[in-house]
Amino acid sequence: MVKKLDQREKNDIKEQIKTIEVGLKNNIFTYKNKLAIDMFAKLINKSTKNVINQLIKLNNNITYSSSYLLSEDQIAELCLEYGFDFKKEKEINERNIFENIKINDAEKDLKPRAPIVTIMGHVDHGKTTLLDYIKKSNLAKKEVGGITQSIGAYQIKYNNSPITFIDTPGHKAFGAMREMGANITDIVVLVVAADDGIKAQTKEAISQARSAGVPIIVFVNKMDKPGVNPEVIMNQLTDLSLTPEEWGGETILIKGSALTGLNVNQLIEAILLQAEMHEYKSNPNRLSIGTIIESGFEKGLGASNNIIVQTGTLKIGDYIIAGESYGKIKSIIDENGKQLKMVEPSKPAKIFGLNTPANAGQKFITVENEKQMKEFEERVNRLKSGEEMKIKIPNNPNQKNFNIILKSNTSGSLEAIKNMLGQTVIEGMNLNIVKNSIGGINDNDISIAKASNSIIIGFNVKPTKQISETADINRVKILFYDIIYKLYEDIEKMLIGELEPLVREEETGEALIQQIWQHSKIGTIAGCKCINGEINRNDSARVLRNGIVLYTTKIGSMKHFKDEVSKVKKDMEFGITLEKINDLIVGDMIQCYKIIKEKRSKA
Repeated sequence: MVKKLDQREKNDIKEQIKTIEVGLKNNIFTYKNKLAIDMFAKLINKSTKNVINQLIKLNNNITYSSSYLLSEDQIAELCLEYGFDFKKEKEINERNIFENIKINDAEKDLKPRAPIVTIMGHVDHGKTTLLDYIKKSNLAKKEVGGITQSIGAYQIKYNNSPITFIDTPGHKAFGAMREMGANITDIVVLVVAADDGIKAQTKEAISQARSAGVPIIVFVNKMDKPGVNPEVIMNQLTDLSLTPEEWGGETILIKGSALTGLNVNQLIEAILLQAEMHEYKSNPNRLSIGTIIESGFEKGLGASNNIIVQTGTLKIGDYIIAGESYGKIKSIIDENGKQLKMVEPSKPAKIFGLNTPANAGQKFITVENEKQMKEFEERVNRLKSGEEMKIKIPNNPNQKNFNIILKSNTSGSLEAIKNMLGQTVIEGMNLNIVKNSIGGINDNDISIAKASNSIIIGFNVKPTKQISETADINRVKILFYDIIYKLYEDIEKMLIGELEPLVREEETGEALIQQIWQHSKIGTIAGCKCINGEINRNDSARVLRNGIVLYTTKIGSMKHFKDEVSKVKKDMEFGITLEKINDLIVGDMIQCYKIIKEKRSKA
């Protein structure tokens, strides 16, 4: 039998690459980015001194040096002074093609697709509860700290019409994630609690939705609470130019309750009405292009990437590129864990096969074959090596540097933490993120931390005993968190010097799981060997797999041979059960610790 050839239209990346020649030609100065004075002078065949003299004529309130970076306005002014025309051109290369790729599909090839709906609003206003009700699951109760800490996408069907929902976190720490959500969505559902009204994150969500140019549907939530007055919110919305339809405006506003389901069906029908009016379409018969909405490491499966396909169809065996991540798709599952063979436009899914987790918000492109993928990545790596610079710490004699290295288990959380810390301004202090990446804390992180005098912050990642000892030897401080706003609060306290007594973890021992038994009444029993320190019956415990924290729990029981024991020491073999944890495999590490209260030294 002759194998059927893939008839999907190809994504020609090479055709989209655009190289720009910077400099003066035919009396037109072409540039791509800001330029230092000495480089600008060289490109127009003038001396650095001559250019500086021209700048002083334009503005003598600034002290100029050869390395002074010219703004685009200053480049334009200088060109006019020298009698040149000027233009800025955008170079398309392997690093930025994902944001700039253009697809021109013929109208006849476009087919209707499900609308992509982003739920936005302030923290605790009921976004996850609303999505929870819509898809009849129980996500809201599973979140650490009571707030959503990663982006989830889910597709439902209502009267045989599919709708894809994205749940974006409302806490201020997740501004970047909300922005990314707004940029891939068709419709925004703005959730506003009837008993709380418009808040700062509500306004930010409105701004992001408007920037993305998408329609906004307002869902006034918690109408089941006694004494609420939705007219207060309607007034606030009108002040923000979102006048409800019932007041003569154009904004669809639904009053309901995510908890009881009041008018949730009306909301879904309003979404489908908007989708019908806008006629969302894409071409399913091409190699896929889409967006990474979350990524991380999956238990025993390696890098996982949650995606939404925006155009084309993604199939098992396809070769995809997502920034510096790439690979052949080995497995696809939907939000319910069902194995899929392909993913069509607007469909969310989780894929396996990439070499590393991609960044949240990163576009991905499917290419024709492995050769194209590898050629592209070789060019990416060459470009990256040419751009790499040594660690640079800002040198301001009037400020004290506070340097940190961030490690996280997922890209979404990593971006949220970076965005949150980037907004932290403490007079006299400079918060500098030296490095950030996904995965467990390793020797390289310790080396960089030592060289840059940084502390390491791990979010849902924890070092092994060996890495901790290396950190201690090198006097590198490692802090561990699993709730982002707690991380933010602690960093802020360190920066302002108002350090309160804190709860510290002291690691007592590590055990390597060597065997697994299942007991009908007890559950999972792990046969272990204590490889570091000692383990006490009353210790708290973490389960690590490849350096990633999977569970935090307490020890249920310990036995040495047939005897119950309260303590085991290094090199002893023993059996252990962990409270409410049965998902263990050979090779997992059980890391034990006790809680110690102590005063924290100032940063």
